Amino acid sequence: MLGADIVVFLGPSLDAIEAQTHLDAVYEPPAGGGDIIRAVIRHAPAAIAIIDGVFAQAPGVRHQEILWAMSKGVSVYGAASIGALRAAELAGEGMIGHGMIYRWYRRFPLADDADVAVPMAPTELGSRRLGEAMIDIRLTLKQAQREGVIEASLRLQLEAVARTLHFRNRSFANLIAAAQNHLGLTSEIAPLKNWLKTRAISRKKKDAISLLNYLKCQRKIGLETPIHCHFELTEAFAYDMESCNLLDNLLPKLQFP
Repeated sequence: MLGADIVVFLGPSLDAIEAQTHLDAVYEPPAGGGDIIRAVIRHAPAAIAIIDGVFAQAPGVRHQEILWAMSKGVSVYGAASIGALRAAELAGEGMIGHGMIYRWYRRFPLADDADVAVPMAPTELGSRRLGEAMIDIRLTLKQAQREGVIEASLRLQLEAVARTLHFRNRSFANLIAAAQNHLGLTSEIAPLKNWLKTRAISRKKKDAISLLNYLKCQRKIGLETPIHCHFELTEAFAYDMESCNLLDNLLPKLQFP
């Protein structure tokens, strides 16, 4: 569909059906290498919102393609997951970040990228979440401590255990099982197990919804115009785009030095 004003890359952070209730937009699966350029060529949008992206299983969304999109006058927003990470990295170039997770990455630029990574189902099955992000585990455990469900010492132990789990295996069920099997914390964890059934936090989902609602409001008054972003064609970028079968489409649009 040509002429869409907003394209959103979304997956495990928020269900696309629920997302549509917050913002009428074109929703694409989690962004991978070359997908931002494909969206610009296919839809000519005024804005792109990157929330979710592929991680580890395929090439991720590249910084250069985001810069290229902005150089073409497209406002690029990021929140919640890899979008927050890329926005923190490219804030000085004009990418617009939104939400708590974005602010966290801005404050702690050496924070682990994998803190927002989650295992997800294939695109054909809706890219739904199959586990928990480390950042949501940490925030949930902190909330449990605030509410008196666990002590600070237990929270720190559980965070350390969660860190030992590969991101593909991070879930509250696996965390509880590991803590019980390796730390012998069955009795201490019992109240937490019950509390998690209704009180687990998904900051990624909250930030995703917040960005969509923000864009809905901005649409009424006019989406932000990106600051001028200089894009310099490099051999590495051209090679990346050729590997994504995009170079022929890009050649008429690239500005050569």
